[in-house]
Amino acid sequence: MTVLHLADEGEAADLAAFLSRLLRYDRSAAVRLQGTGTALAVFGRPPSFEVLAIRAVRLAKPYENGLDVTLDVTVSAGELLESVDEGAGTAVVPAAVTGPPWAGVLPPRGGWQAVPGLPEPQALRALVHSGVTEFRSRTEELAPEARTRAELDRIGREIWSRTVGDTRLPVRAVHAAQSLGFLRPGGEVALVASGAWLRLRTPYGSIAVRQGGLGMLGVSVR
Repeated sequence: MTVLHLADEGEAADLAAFLSRLLRYDRSAAVRLQGTGTALAVFGRPPSFEVLAIRAVRLAKPYENGLDVTLDVTVSAGELLESVDEGAGTAVVPAAVTGPPWAGVLPPRGGWQAVPGLPEPQALRALVHSGVTEFRSRTEELAPEARTRAELDRIGREIWSRTVGDTRLPVRAVHAAQSLGFLRPGGEVALVASGAWLRLRTPYGSIAVRQGGLGMLGVSVR
């Protein structure tokens, strides 16, 4: 049994909140854990958004007490959440599961460069609010017989595939950041790129999108 010692109770609470939000979108969600030293990255994919969500977790001491030992495993998000002890600031690494396809296609670790043109956080949150309002308005106008899954997905894809400002970042990435608790007031945000990847960084987590997508998924919002 491998026990992760998180930096403090707040770190444990934030990890638990992140896992809970992932499970809200997918009850059978899996996460990939990558850690070395006192840094742990938790990768998840909320299916409604077609993005990768990354939560950086600070550890109180190096994983397995050695900087040369690396943790890299895909586990059940639900089992990991159940193991988080916020009071003790610990989490137990569950048994490995067969990783979903996305777990083998992660963003690069280096080579990231700043991308200009990203609006301020307040404007980003307003953009998400506008998109949600438009989606609800357009779907409410549909006749009952026209309110099919295909039509809802079409409207959602049209709205969330729009790009943010003068960047190539799709609005769905900002929506995911807001929904997962990454786009909180008071935190600075930045947009970086590496190869085909774009990454929206905040102090609370990152959202990564790959040009060409991560698979075809519905992106409706209800």
